[in-house]
This record gives sequence, C-alpha cells and structure tokens, in this order.
Amino acid sequence: MKHFFVYFLTVTSLSAQQFDPLAVPKPNQQLQQEWVNQVFSKMSLKEKIGQLFMPMVFSERDNLHFQKMKELIEKHHIGGVIFSLGGPKKQSHWLNAFQKASKVPLLVAMDAEWGPSMRLDSVARFPWQMTLGAIQDTSLIRKIGRRMAEQEKRLGVHMSYGPVLDVNTNPNNPIIGNRSFGEDPVQVSTKALALMKGHHDVGILTSGKHFPGHGDTAQDSHKTLPRVDISQSDLDQTSLLPYKKLINEGLTSVMVAHLDVPPWSPNGLPTSLSTALIQEKLKKELGFNGLIVTDALNMKGVANFSSSENVDLTAFQAGQDMLLISLDIPKGIEAIEKAYLKGIVSESRLAHSVKKILMAKYKAGLHNYKPVKIDGLYKDLNAPQDTLLYAQAMAKAITLVKNENRLLPLSKKTSLAHITLGDASSVAYRKHLNRFAPITTIIDITPENALVKTAPFDTLIISFHRSNENPWKASNFNEKELEIIKVLAQHKKIILNGFVRPYALAQISEIQNIDAILWSYQNSAIAQQLSVEILFGVIGTYGTLPISIEKRYSVGHGLFLDSIDRLGYATPAQVGFDPEKLKGLDELAKIAIDSMMTPGIQMLVARRGQVVYQKSFGHHTYRKKRKVANHHLYDLASLTKIIGTMPLIIDAVEKNQISLSTKVKEMLPEWEQSNKADITLKAMLSHYAQLIPWIPFYKMTLTKEAKPDAKFYSPNATENFSIPVAKNLYLDKNYIEIIEQTIKESPLLDSLDYVYSDLPYYLLKKYLEEKKNKSLDEQVESLLIKPLKLKTMTYKPYKKVPDSLVIPSEIDTYFRNRLLHGFVHDMGAAMQGGVGGHAGLFGNAFDVAVVLQMYIQGGYYGGKKLLSKSVINQFNTCYYCDKDNRRGVGFDKPELNDGSSDCRGQPSPTSFGHYGFTGTYAWADPENEMVIVFLSNRTYPTMDNKLLGKHNIRTRVREVVYKALVD
Repeated sequence: MKHFFVYFLTVTSLSAQQFDPLAVPKPNQQLQQEWVNQVFSKMSLKEKIGQLFMPMVFSERDNLHFQKMKELIEKHHIGGVIFSLGGPKKQSHWLNAFQKASKVPLLVAMDAEWGPSMRLDSVARFPWQMTLGAIQDTSLIRKIGRRMAEQEKRLGVHMSYGPVLDVNTNPNNPIIGNRSFGEDPVQVSTKALALMKGHHDVGILTSGKHFPGHGDTAQDSHKTLPRVDISQSDLDQTSLLPYKKLINEGLTSVMVAHLDVPPWSPNGLPTSLSTALIQEKLKKELGFNGLIVTDALNMKGVANFSSSENVDLTAFQAGQDMLLISLDIPKGIEAIEKAYLKGIVSESRLAHSVKKILMAKYKAGLHNYKPVKIDGLYKDLNAPQDTLLYAQAMAKAITLVKNENRLLPLSKKTSLAHITLGDASSVAYRKHLNRFAPITTIIDITPENALVKTAPFDTLIISFHRSNENPWKASNFNEKELEIIKVLAQHKKIILNGFVRPYALAQISEIQNIDAILWSYQNSAIAQQLSVEILFGVIGTYGTLPISIEKRYSVGHGLFLDSIDRLGYATPAQVGFDPEKLKGLDELAKIAIDSMMTPGIQMLVARRGQVVYQKSFGHHTYRKKRKVANHHLYDLASLTKIIGTMPLIIDAVEKNQISLSTKVKEMLPEWEQSNKADITLKAMLSHYAQLIPWIPFYKMTLTKEAKPDAKFYSPNATENFSIPVAKNLYLDKNYIEIIEQTIKESPLLDSLDYVYSDLPYYLLKKYLEEKKNKSLDEQVESLLIKPLKLKTMTYKPYKKVPDSLVIPSEIDTYFRNRLLHGFVHDMGAAMQGGVGGHAGLFGNAFDVAVVLQMYIQGGYYGGKKLLSKSVINQFNTCYYCDKDNRRGVGFDKPELNDGSSDCRGQPSPTSFGHYGFTGTYAWADPENEMVIVFLSNRTYPTMDNKLLGKHNIRTRVREVVYKALVD
C-alpha cells in the first residue's frame, strides 16, 4: 500500500503541470487557492473525509428522508448532494435548508443528461442524446447545453453528471441506447463537446461518463457487472476518443463506470475500483487533472463486489475523489478514517481529493453562496425559448432515411390514409395531418383485414409511437405490427414514420418494400407536428442517423429534402413568441367586439412559415345567429390592392412589359393628352402624384331621394343592364366608360404631397385587361389563386359560396339600399361588377397570409415561383421618405418614426402591408419572417361606425405581436 501512495504522488506531480479544469481564470486563481487553503485548514479529519461523499436526495419523498439527509450534512459533513426525482419548489426549499445546515457549502449535482427534466417535474424538456446525435448543427446543441445549465443554475445546481460519452456500438445495450450520441466516436465527441461547452458557458461543472465506455455491452451495471470484451487498440480508437477530446477542452470531471474491462479489471475488479485504470489510463496517459467520481456505489455492478472490505474505501484508494451514492456513508467515513489512522491513507492523499473538491466549489461560486430564490422559479425553468429550442432541435434531428421516387413531399392529389401502430399517443400527429389534407385514420387494423380496410387508398402513412417518458422504455415493433407492415408494403405505397430510437428499423425484414422512411426519434407532440410538416413539404429534412442499421444504412446516412415553403402550424413558443403575451390578441378581440366596434373578427399570426395563432371571434352580425369561423369569408376591401392587383403589376415589371418609370400615357396611349399622362407608375402607387383621393361615382347615379336611378339601374339582368352591383340590382354596362372618363378629366391637386388615392387602381385594371385581353379576376385566378391553392379567396362570392360562409359587410342605406352579403362593399368596385383593382376580393385570414408569405419568400411558395424577389423589393421600397411619405410602391410601410429594427416593439424597415376600409389589415415583416392578418366587418351595420380606427385596434394588434417576440 505504501508503494501505491508513492505512485499516486508521482502521478499528481506530473499532472500538476497540465491544464487544471478545476481552476478559475488566472486573475482569480490566487483567490481560489487562498479560499481552498483557508477552508481546508479549519476542517477536522472527519469533516475532510465527509467532503468525499455525495448521497442522492429525492425531494418527492417525505420528511423522514429530508431529516436523514440533513443528519448526514450536520453530523457527517458530507461534501455535496445529488438531487433526483421530485419537484422544483420542494427541492429548492430542501436545498436552502441543507445549505444553511452545512458548515461548508454543499456541491450540488444532478444526473441531468437531458436537463433537469430528467429528474424533476414541471421543467421544460430537451431531447435525448441520441436525438441530438442526429443533428449536424453543433451550435444548436451548444445552445441546448447552455439552456440546460441555466435551468440547473436557477435550481442551485453546480454540476451536471453529463455529457454521456459512451459510444453505443451495441444495439442491444439495455441502459445506454438513447442516452448516447451514437456509435461513431468522432460524432459522439463533437456533439458531447458542444453540450459540454454550453454548460461551461453558464459556469456549470460537467462530468463525462461512463469511463472507460459503457457502449459495447448488452448488460446493465445497475443489475450486474457488465463485461466489455474489447482490445486496447479498439478501446483507444472508439470508447476513449470522446474522453481525449473533452479532457483537452476542459472537462471538469470524469465518472468511472462499474465494468469488467480486461486488462483493467483483474479478477473481475470493477473499473470504478481499478487503481491501474484510474491512475495509469485516466490520469497519466489521458492527462486528466479534474475531479474523478464514481458511478453510483449502490449499483449491483460494484455493490456486490465481495473482495472489498469497504467499497467506499477501495474506490478512494483507487484514486476516486468523490464517492457517489454510497450504500452506507457513516460506514464509509469510518473505514476511510481507520485507514487514515493506520497510515494506509496519507494526509497528502486525503488533501489531494478534498482540495480538488473545494476548488470545484469555488469554481461553482460557492465561496459566494446565495440561496435559491423561490419566487418565479417555474417561470424561469419554463421560458418560451425552451419550446423554441426543443422544436429547433427536433426539426434538425428528424431524418429522412428513404424516399423512393420522390414520394415526399406529398401531393394533395394522393389518396391518403393513416395507420397508427404502437401503444403511445398519436393525437397531435392525427390532428396535424388533417390540417393539410382530409386523411382517414384506419383503426382496429390487423394483418388479416389490412388489405380490405385500406382498399380505397393508394398511399398509407404508418406512424409508430412508443412512450416518450424516458429513454429506457420499450421501442420495438411487436410481431403483429411487423406483419401489418409486411402485408401492406407488398401492395401499397408506404410511408413509415417512427417515433422511437432507430434501432427498431433493424426488425423490418422487407424494408426494401417501404417507399419512404422518416425517423423522428421521440414521441413528443412537437416531433409529431414537425414530422407531418415534413411529409407535406412545409419544412425540409436535415438529420442523419447517429447509428447504423445493420448493413442497410450506415452512420451519417440521411436524405436532405428541401422545403417547398408553404405555411405550416406550430405553437407560439416554437417560433420565438411568448405565448402569454400573445394572449393579448384575445383581449383586444374581446374589447373590440364588446365595445361594438365590429360584430366579429378573424386573426392570424405566422412566423418562420408557421401559423401560431389563428382564431375567430364574435358573430357575422349583432343578431348573433352565426359565429365566425376560420374558414368564413370577409370582404377584404383595399387588401385587394396588394393581394390581387399588385402581383399582376409586379409580374408585368418582371416580364419587362412596364417598369416603375413607365408613364400613364405609355400604359394607356389614349390618355396622352390627359393631365395624368406623365405620372409614373412609381409616383401614383406611392400616392405622390397629385391625384385626388376618391371620386364618389355612385352619387352621380342616384335620384334626388338617394335611390338608384332607373336610367342607370334595373332590378333584372338584361343585355344593357349587365353589371351586378348588389342582389337584384344591375348597372348599365356603358357606365364603365363614364367612370373612366371622369377619372381622366379629374383635376390634379394643387400641391405635390402624400395623398392616398384609389384612382391608380382603376387605371391599372384597365391597363391589365386591355394588355392581356382577359378580365382582372381571371388573371388573379391564374397567377395566384390556383397556384397557391387558395381555398376561400375569390371575387363575387355570391356566385360561388353559400351565404352562410360569407360575412355581411353592411346594411347599405345610401346607395344600394339593401344588405351587402357576398357583394363587394366598395361602391366603385361594385360599379365594375365586383372586380375592382382596389377592392373586390373576399377570403379568410389564412389565404391572405399565404399571399403575404409568398411575398416574404421572394415570390416563391409551395414549390412554385410566382414572382421575382428583386422586383418585389423594388416595390417594397420607400422612394419618397425624404418627402415625408412613408409609402412603398403599392405597399404601406411603417410610420417614418417607427422604422426601428427593434423586433420587440417595432416593425422592421422592410415590413409592409395595407389597411382595408371594411376593417381589414395585413402586415408582413421579412426580417422577422412574420405575417399578421386581421379581418373584421366593422362597417356592419353601418360604415359610419369608426370606433375600430378611433381606438387603433389594428395597430394595437400589431404591437401585441411584436412585443410577444422573444427571439
């Protein structure tokens, strides 16, 4: 034994010249050493020995357990505690009491491989290591590590027993599996390093485990002593590679496993008790100079080792610094004390470990200990960013393993059905599927009835769900499920989507008959939603397999599928919103409806291509007979300008038919002698052209009693009276010429200032229809409505849509003298048969959002290019800002004093949108990748109701959305 300590001190002296991961930055190292020496000098022998021990604490247990732990602190002076199962508040109360009772501040640890949620309820969760192993973006993994560490620090935790460095080369490993980053040592090193650095960014200590590697075994060290038969060269090239990498990068601690690894385990000695492994391999060869800790000493892999007089003493003698979860701490302390008094354990040996522990405590900030603050604990542990990070991670992890004949993304033309296998929930998956297509979920399917039940469908989505509770839950297919897949794959196109670890794929014998395989790793609601969005092309695929599937698919295999950039659905937190703050939209809707600003409202918010808020409020009218639903149609009023007419003009510019400099006389040669001849497209669409705001054409067609004059109108459609302006009211077809002539002869304003005018859109409609010899609504249908698959957007809905789905806009008492229901509200557009360049479109909030999303994406949507990004940008430019005119070309822009890029309160300078007279509003922000749509019929029952504008409801809606941004 004397020989051992000579050896130990030699190794210590060699290691002292190497990087010390327990040391603080150089300017504070002297202060750290002074604190360590001062605390150490005041300790008794028993207090020093007590520092070596860390029991496990369960805050879910009763007061008896609490008192037992407190006694270990007060009587046996333990160095720290490891918190396990429980809840945040109770754990924090216990911890504050423990720290108060401890003479030396306790080092607090958690076995939190995927964050504190591994042990605690009510804490935001992060993906398991194997899921992270599928991610190629290591910066994202580092962010997750940082956030885990922030949660740990908030709980008063100083050390996380992670990252797991096991290279899982055995698919049958019962205890590691999902806890490993995978089977490639290089990838394990890279991902583990990112997670470690994230923890270090926040000041949380880390512990690589389970040294020398628990990946190549089919046994569980909790139950037995697993044997790892591996050559030393293979050990160095696989299991030890991550340790070498992380030790060189500052790994704080190494946890030694209970394994039988020849030659480091003579006579079946567990590696955790192996002097040779710890001293020669870990400290001398790998140069590790940080804390060395045991795996739990109550595990059967070491607890049953009968050759040891006292396992705690033997582990300490082998070179362990901290003894975790001893079966009997008082006995362990007594055994080490006796060995010390007998000279078996020297003062220098004891000081070596105790001072390392104190160094770790100083590095963790325990020289300046502060109790855990209870107030706001749950909120701090569950920030909106947590959901965002989780969603980002899952989106980057999900792996497309196979995609024969480019089956994915799915076409709406495909005849689809869905089958759920497994014993866990698929509710989120099924709900999300039906947001994209009407898909039948087939239940009670068996191998015998599978073909009969699926007969009407050519493509089947088979999703496989197992518990997401923890990574040790069963993840395999059962025999019945395998047979169902086999039968169906012989006759149908099959998409298999798995929500378990990918080892399950090895069970499928006829995998070649499956057309597409998407692997999603974990059965969370977010993973289910994201997977559906991949199926339909909303998002792409980026993950690669962290393990191999026999000889079929190798490590790193993954097909990259591009998004076709269409709107999907997510929770607010998934795309960087604070869900609580976004609830302010509900409050504004209630205020608007309760104050009779409008009978009903539709609102939609999307970000990063994901709809996060889509709600309808109130009723069609104040009679409250029909509630507003998301699929109901509103009169979009002036939103028609940017949704219908502007895309046609942008398209014409892209095709070099016109430009921003094109003058009216060039578009309409017959206007060459007009006072508007030299007005450019840019000037008139920027409302900087001296055009008068509005001409009430309808008033010229009324009698003195303000009734439609029979000279111009007929209650019946005839050859001459063929323009429908309302139900049973038709305008003389020749009146269009009078409208055009009136505009042509209208005076210009005396001064050149910003004055909003509808008149340019009458000219543009005339130009477009004459140029293409096709009506404006037909052109919008061809360029936008059909390619974008807009389900509700249309002109003249009274011809195509049941009245029950269309929201009335007004009870007209000044022109048409009837309810306007399905007929455009705008008088000028009505006199053009319901199709104006400035008004006429109807639709719901989602369809409006699709068009805005297309703009944000540079004219691209759903796999189709509709417009040119560069030309869109030409129109989305404020050319007269220096003239106190905020307008873009056709687009409204932020107020000039609101042009801040601060996304938390203001729109970005590149944002754009439009207001509509009937109470509509649409806003798009390319920089923040955001779309806001507000639809209402504030004009019902009368357009004289101006409360919506007076109280700035639409602007306030926008403010709520921006202030809800957290990312």
